[in-house]
Amino acid sequence: MIRFNPFMYCTMGRRRELERGMAGKDPVLFQRMLAEVGEYARVADEAGYAGIGHPEHHLQIEGFEASNEPTLMGMWLGQHSKRLRIITCGFVSTTHNPLRTAESIATMDHMLQGRFGVGLVRGYQARWVENFKIRADIGPVGPWNKNEAEDEYNREYFSEFVDVVMKALTHDTFSHQGKFFQFPPPGLVNPHVHGVYAQYGRGVSPAMEISEIGIAPPPFQRPHPPIYGGFSASLRTARFWAKYRGKPIVMSSDLEFCRLLWEAYRKEAASFGYTPNPGDEAAWGGLMICAKTDAEAEALAADMRWFWEQWATPFGQGAVNILFGSPDTLSRQIEAAAKAVPINECFLIIPQGIHDRGQVLDSLERFATRVIPRFQ
Repeated sequence: MIRFNPFMYCTMGRRRELERGMAGKDPVLFQRMLAEVGEYARVADEAGYAGIGHPEHHLQIEGFEASNEPTLMGMWLGQHSKRLRIITCGFVSTTHNPLRTAESIATMDHMLQGRFGVGLVRGYQARWVENFKIRADIGPVGPWNKNEAEDEYNREYFSEFVDVVMKALTHDTFSHQGKFFQFPPPGLVNPHVHGVYAQYGRGVSPAMEISEIGIAPPPFQRPHPPIYGGFSASLRTARFWAKYRGKPIVMSSDLEFCRLLWEAYRKEAASFGYTPNPGDEAAWGGLMICAKTDAEAEALAADMRWFWEQWATPFGQGAVNILFGSPDTLSRQIEAAAKAVPINECFLIIPQGIHDRGQVLDSLERFATRVIPRFQ
């Protein structure tokens, strides 16, 4: 069985509206976007999709990707659905305190009563990351600095960030003394006596010496919600997530590369004593438009291709898998991928915002009724 998850960038305008400029500053367009993504979540929930996803990006005055505060957008989608998993993918490590991130994850998981999934990502949009980052020495990563010293430094930071998040999610209390984070800070003493800390808690001595800290609440799901690695395209990233039993999301049409990535994940997982169930190595997917015919889908795809070329390609995300076609065509593509590698989860980037509401709903409903049943 394959679980299918639409993914939305929370785009605020149609192509003509984006081309006018500054669409992100238009409150009417923002209200329409909120209404549309809420409706798409409701329809996806009723139609049999498993989850729905969104990213985190800020300072989006152009309106191409206006999903800013991740918990707020996640709760908005959650309020418009009853059983969908809300997948926030994800919290950008360079701009978040890991304790605050873990606390947000656990709280969201409770508010959605176990319907939460979360991605942790490194951050690639320099404009907002540089303005939001929590450490001056850790910046964004992308094609301009791939495999250079700042990229490696970011990877080292990200690894420790994920370690802290996972410790906080899985331990009542803990301490962490690393290169980038020290929790609690060495020598921390509460400046006034507070007996509750020592009598009813843990990690604080009667002398108010703080040796351990913990988040509250713990996650609703145990040991924690499903963890995703944001859209990834490297074996190194796959190996990294195997340590944490996280699932990288791979949007690639190169099925030989997928075979290598799935295998790299399995081998790395084995070194940590973990044998993933088939399909837990990674999720697969791509841009999706489901129309009556391939020709109709290709005609509809013009604006989505424009969006991708204008917005995603300059960030180094050009080689994305394309799922544009009739139900039969899309089914054949998914079947071919599922024969190459085990797949139990598929992410579908839909033209939310770019297409009119009726076009998006038509595509979602056709895929739900004509494609999803073939993989259940």
